Amino acid sequence: MKKILLHICCAPCLCYSHQALQENDLDITGFWCNPNIHPLTEYNKRLDALHAYQTITKLDIIYDKDHNINAWLTRTKKGWPLKDKKKRCLLCYKIRLEKAACMAQDKGFDLFTTTLLYSKYQFHDEIKTMCEDLSKRYRIGFLYKDFRKGWKEGIEISKKMNLYRQRYCGCIFSMR
Repeated sequence: MKKILLHICCAPCLCYSHQALQENDLDITGFWCNPNIHPLTEYNKRLDALHAYQTITKLDIIYDKDHNINAWLTRTKKGWPLKDKKKRCLLCYKIRLEKAACMAQDKGFDLFTTTLLYSKYQFHDEIKTMCEDLSKRYRIGFLYKDFRKGWKEGIEISKKMNLYRQRYCGCIFSMR
């Protein structure tokens, strides 16, 4: 059975993604890494929702609770491309997905993937390409699945579980 590290952006996106992965012969471990979420109260609501999901499903989860928003905002030498949403998002994905690929390699996982592939609001093709590149760089397998086909099902699952459902992706820019 292959071990997979599943990067988790939030509990509602995890619902369908986790279910879809369970249909394969995989040993699934979640990975929470989202230093982008603002404000801290929002971060904590999402973390609480993930803890609720974990309690219900018994999914093993590794938590990277580095929530230093200032460090996140200053990760590039030139600063954030404030006016270009796509560039901001791609940089944000890279920070989190690189940590996931590195964690997968360090902890001996066979594969990694991300719940970011569930949201129809994200730059799906770019996430896939980024993960493929990280897979090569870190010599860790990447499992691509287009989780978007389960969009409605995931929403229903999260509602039945009474999970907190956020209204924006998480960053200070999307909050506005």
